[in-house]
Amino acid sequence: MLSRLYYKIGVIALSGVAFLASCSSDETYAEQKEKEANAINNFLNRDVKITDGYGDVLIDVGRINPISEETFKDQGYKTYTESNQYVQFGSGVYMQIVREGVGEKLESGKSMRIMARYTEFNIMGDSIQTSNDNYYEDSPWMDVMEVSNSYGTFTASFLTTGYRSKMYTTYGSASVPAGWLTPLTYIRVGRQTSNEQIAKVRLIIPHSQGQSDASNNVYPCFYEIKYQKMRD
Repeated sequence: MLSRLYYKIGVIALSGVAFLASCSSDETYAEQKEKEANAINNFLNRDVKITDGYGDVLIDVGRINPISEETFKDQGYKTYTESNQYVQFGSGVYMQIVREGVGEKLESGKSMRIMARYTEFNIMGDSIQTSNDNYYEDSPWMDVMEVSNSYGTFTASFLTTGYRSKMYTTYGSASVPAGWLTPLTYIRVGRQTSNEQIAKVRLIIPHSQGQSDASNNVYPCFYEIKYQKMRD
């Protein structure tokens, strides 16, 4: 089943990360960051396509066209997928909004439970690392975030009681990667309707904005994430 495939891929990828980390233990942090920056630059300029055993595409990233935050603003906070635009933020995160989504943006002073369906690609490991987005069966994984907005600053944690969080189970931390929260300023989070689809984004997240293993071992990840409001 595809879920077993994801598990095996994740184990192999994480083992590879651990091996690379042990081999590079003598590297300085500055050297590790330089390697990460080079890996991101290379990723921007190459085609990455991964399919599963059924022939369906899991990851398909063409050559990326980075744009500035100023251009992003001038375009009405949109990225044009036909030219594969990704806005580059000062945090080092790159973001492409595939779909703005339905519903409303999370207002300041409000909280919301949001389910994230995602696929995580380790850019330096060149492989899918984890995923809870299973097209062939009802996935047992539900990465649900409790998200709060305080004057434009978003904070979030994965719910670990009553839900099987893939991110928490894999990395042992309930903290949501900061990079996952970047889109919330620009997308609407609601329930899918018959006419409109939920928000979908693609992200390149450096270690400083990523999950705990990426942060500890200094590697970037590419994510494709769909955000959906949980039922009240």
